[in-house]
Amino acid sequence: MTESPLPGWRYQIGVVDFGLPGARVALTIAGSDPSGGAGLQADLKTFHQFGVYGMAVPTLLTVQNTCGIESVHPIDPRLVRAQLECVQSDIQPSVAKSGALGTADVVKAVAEWARNTGTPLVVDPVILGSHGQTLASNAALEALTRELLPVCELVTPNLFEAEAISNLAVSDFPGMRRAAECIADLGARNVLVTGGHLEGDPVDLLWSDGKVTSFSAERVEASSTHGTGCTYSAAITALLARGRPIKAAIAGAKRFITEAIRTAPRLGYGQGPLNHHATSG
Repeated sequence: MTESPLPGWRYQIGVVDFGLPGARVALTIAGSDPSGGAGLQADLKTFHQFGVYGMAVPTLLTVQNTCGIESVHPIDPRLVRAQLECVQSDIQPSVAKSGALGTADVVKAVAEWARNTGTPLVVDPVILGSHGQTLASNAALEALTRELLPVCELVTPNLFEAEAISNLAVSDFPGMRRAAECIADLGARNVLVTGGHLEGDPVDLLWSDGKVTSFSAERVEASSTHGTGCTYSAAITALLARGRPIKAAIAGAKRFITEAIRTAPRLGYGQGPLNHHATSG
């Protein structure tokens, strides 16, 4: 028997024994990072750490490592759509999350799937990779704003992404609130603006039902932060799949991501990956 990151939960390797009746399933719809620190590889590791069965539909392939992204290769939207439909017809996810989608046509395919299936969707609106390379076209951002936000349960932009979506300057907590309200007006049911790039300790802001909730943590000084946004949103997705309410899911994921940064394994010559074996403390 193996301890899970959450008190009172358990799972066994090789059999379904999650401490709750039946397996919980999460689907990631994201880009591939062959170095394993971000994208669907990070998502699947995070799902597993929370005792959730993970499935993956790749949207783009990257040539990258901890030092940077050399090239990005979007996948044909027809193939993305076919994968979504095939998986859905066999194993229905409790919750899905999207990451880097790359092109407007892929965004539209994901939005159509979410709308038709009613699957709760967490949107990590990835525009740039950790090293600053573009992972979404301007047309993809427009499609995300117009078509994906209205069908999502939660969107998790960082400061840069919140600025890009809201067209507002976001450099402090009041700016995060204004941007979150604007993004909610575009159709997102819940908006979590992550404050990892703020000065001082990181504070995240949730806008839900017209109310603000903040989630704070001590800043961990570290060079291994590759895939932080992917891992954070994946942890939220996993906890939602486990039946946690949204605020509890965010709080648990916040503890997990802080510990994952603090205990990062220091791999690679560049911006290294997190510790996806971390506990939530």
